[in-house]
Amino acid sequence: MLHYKTIPVTPFQQNCSLVWDDATMTAALIDPGGDLDRLRHAAQTLKVTVTQIWLTHAHIDHAGGTAELARELQIPVIGPHPADQFWIDALAEQGKMFGLPHAEGFTPTRWLADGDSVKLGNYNLQVRHCPGHTPGHVVFHSPDLKRAFVGDVLFAGSIGRTDFPQGDHDTLITSITGRLWPMGDDTVFIPGHGPESSFGQERRSNPYVAGT
Repeated sequence: MLHYKTIPVTPFQQNCSLVWDDATMTAALIDPGGDLDRLRHAAQTLKVTVTQIWLTHAHIDHAGGTAELARELQIPVIGPHPADQFWIDALAEQGKMFGLPHAEGFTPTRWLADGDSVKLGNYNLQVRHCPGHTPGHVVFHSPDLKRAFVGDVLFAGSIGRTDFPQGDHDTLITSITGRLWPMGDDTVFIPGHGPESSFGQERRSNPYVAGT
């Protein structure tokens, strides 16, 4: 069975997710933005082997620890969509801007596109391209778990910011209604910040997307 543990990292309290298959005890880290010692400790405690990194997008709180961790563990970096290359190239600048530790740029082992899938142990997760917060943002959906790891597309009671370079509010709303809602109201999502919720709950009560 697939399991996951949410580990908040960086001063932004970004929800890094450690996802693993209990049959193989192999794991992926989604959005290792920083605090790598905390992530290493979580993997050791759970006795899982991290074999890949998956990225929803390339803002520093989500991607800042990627290059160091990938080099240390000799594992592939999968995602995001290539439209976020400019954010990867700007990681060092982002770090200086926010007073965070130095972050290195990198080249993903594999870029992702809408309709792709990623494999972990015996399970496949579906990839949806959900631009708006950033142009290359992707989401990972596990129909088996009825869970979606949505980065900064949607939050409990809110939506992602669109005032960053190449962000766009209308595009974000289209991503939410066209790509997330079809996953089902009973799907629980793990956002990039804050508590989990379900798509059904947000369709009912989120002031930005209620009734869509």
